[in-house]
Amino acid sequence: MIEATVAVSSRDRPLRLRWLLNALADQTFPVERFEVVVAHDSSTTATDELLGTHSLRSTGHLRQLRFEDGSVLAGAKRNAAWRDARAPLILFTDDDCRPAADWVEQAVKTAKDHPDAVLQGSTVPDPDESAILRGAPWAHTQLVEPVTLWAETCNIVYPKVVLEQVGGFAEQMQVGEDTDLALRARTAGVPILAAPQLIVFHAVEERFLPGTLRSIERWVDVPLLVKRRPEVRQALWGRVWWKREHAALAALLLGMTCIRSRPAAGTLVLPWAALAMRHRGYGPRGLARSLAELPGRAAIDAAEIAVLARGSARHRTLVL
Repeated sequence: MIEATVAVSSRDRPLRLRWLLNALADQTFPVERFEVVVAHDSSTTATDELLGTHSLRSTGHLRQLRFEDGSVLAGAKRNAAWRDARAPLILFTDDDCRPAADWVEQAVKTAKDHPDAVLQGSTVPDPDESAILRGAPWAHTQLVEPVTLWAETCNIVYPKVVLEQVGGFAEQMQVGEDTDLALRARTAGVPILAAPQLIVFHAVEERFLPGTLRSIERWVDVPLLVKRRPEVRQALWGRVWWKREHAALAALLLGMTCIRSRPAAGTLVLPWAALAMRHRGYGPRGLARSLAELPGRAAIDAAEIAVLARGSARHRTLVL
């Protein structure tokens, strides 16, 4: 009997996806009692070859759903995966994650105690890659302590009946489709419970500044999330700013504009500077590194504000 389905959306991460599948093959929960469904729209054949030859496929517990290259967003792929599931319990994670060895076991056990609830687990930077966080200025990872408003799909469990009830993910949103789904479930009376014993390790990826700036474009749909789910605005800084760094950078720019006529306006530089300087610690070496990174951090914050402003105009909802 299949008790759980692991649903994964993937695109062009065959190595990361292999590590995820290897971690699932090594679960303490019997492999014959769960399955893995990977929906992907990869641009090369590497992912197809992996999914066709992995050990989980040979046991009949791995299936792939293939979409045309670049044809769908993550929400549509996740919908396809969970709708193809044979189990009543859907475990979502991402292709840049690898779960702890007892992840499936803990999910099934906890779901039996709370059969009608959504369960959000803990996500931490992969300890095997933690050195990147210390060395790379623009490293990307996830740290999630449940329960969060955002209900990230890197580690969350839904009863399939709940997904059917609320209609699954919004398929046209570049970001925020996981938050939108969770808030619709909560509105329908479904509890979302913390399950910190469900642990997933998230990749730590080193990025160069140009790549980081290019990746910001996808946040253009954050205002759409706020438009669809106005309660998200309560989590924004001043109900407008997506990050406090954005509000602080706006204050800095205002201060620089007014400093000639009002020298005291120069103090408006301090909030953003304090936020930007906190990343590397306050020893001499950490302060020197933070100072060197200030232009890049300013560029990232400015780019995010610009993308959100464009999204605000597109979706007629102000988020900066």
